[in-house]
Amino acid sequence: MENASSAHETGNSTDKSTVENKGFIIFLACIFFTLIVGLIGNGLVIFLAGCRMKITVNSIWFLNLAIADFIFILVSIIDRSLWLSGCHSTFTNYFVSITISLNLFASILFLVVISLDRCLRTWMAVWAQNNRTLRKARIICIIIWVSSIGYILPFYIFEVTYTFFVTCRFIVTFLIPFLIIASSYIAIGVKINRLNMGKQLRSYRLIITVILTFFICSFPHHVCCFYRLTAQNNNWTLTFQFWKLFIFSVFLIYLNSCLNPFLYVFMCDDYKKKLKQSLVLVLETAFAEDHLDIKEMRKTQYDEQEKKTTLELLEM
Repeated sequence: MENASSAHETGNSTDKSTVENKGFIIFLACIFFTLIVGLIGNGLVIFLAGCRMKITVNSIWFLNLAIADFIFILVSIIDRSLWLSGCHSTFTNYFVSITISLNLFASILFLVVISLDRCLRTWMAVWAQNNRTLRKARIICIIIWVSSIGYILPFYIFEVTYTFFVTCRFIVTFLIPFLIIASSYIAIGVKINRLNMGKQLRSYRLIITVILTFFICSFPHHVCCFYRLTAQNNNWTLTFQFWKLFIFSVFLIYLNSCLNPFLYVFMCDDYKKKLKQSLVLVLETAFAEDHLDIKEMRKTQYDEQEKKTTLELLEM
C-alpha cells in the first residue's frame, strides 16, 4: 500500500513537473518570438526613418526611440541566449545589465521629450515654429543619451541597497515621467478645448497610445519589485506564483519595446491603403509634424478678441 501510494505521488509530481517544464518552454519560445519580431520591426523603423524619409524633428525623436528599443531587444536576446547556454560571466552580466537599463531609461526620456515638445507646439506655436530646428533636436538627443549613462552608472559603481534601487527607479523612471507626460497632455487638451479645435486631438492619437502602452507594460513590474522588497523586509516567503507574475512582468517590458513599430503602422489613418503603397508613406504620416495650424490659431484668437470687444461695447 505504501509503495503504491508513493508511486502515485511520484507520478503526480512527475506529471506536474512535466507540465511546468512544457509551460516554461512555451513561454520562453513566446519571449524569443516577441523579441525577434520587435528587433525586425524597430530595425525597419531605423532604416526607413534614418535613410529613406525626410528628416524632421519628429522623425529624430522617433528614430532615437527606435534605436533605444532596438539595442534593448538585441541585448535581451543575447542575454537570454547566454543564460540558456550557461555561458554567463561577471563581465557579461554587468554589460547586459548596464546596456538594458541604459536603453530603457533613454526610451522613457524620449517619451517625455516628445510629450513636452508637443505641449510647447500647442501653447507656443509661433515660438516652436521659429525655434524647433534639427540641430537643437539632435543636441537634445545627445543630452538624453549622456544623461541616461549618468543615471545608470552610479548604481554599478557604488554599492546601493535594494530598497534604494527599487524606490529610486520607481520615482525616476515611472512616477516623475508619468506626472510630466500627464501634465503635458492635460495642458494640450485644455488648449485645444479652449480654441474649439477638438479635431486636432486625433493627430495626438499615436503618441498617446505609445505612452499608455509604455505605462501599462511597465507598471506591473514596479508593483512586483515593491512586493518583493516588502517580502524581504518582513521575511515573507515568495511563492512560485509570485515568480510567475514577476517573469510575466518582465515579459511585458520586452513586449512594450516590440510594440512601438506596429503602433506606428496601425494607428496611422488609412494604414491599409497607405501600406499597399509604401511603408515609408505610413511612417511619414505617423511622424508628421502634426502641430496645430498657426493661421487657424491666430484666427481663433482674433475671433475671441473681437467677441470680447463687442460685448464690452454692448455693456457700455
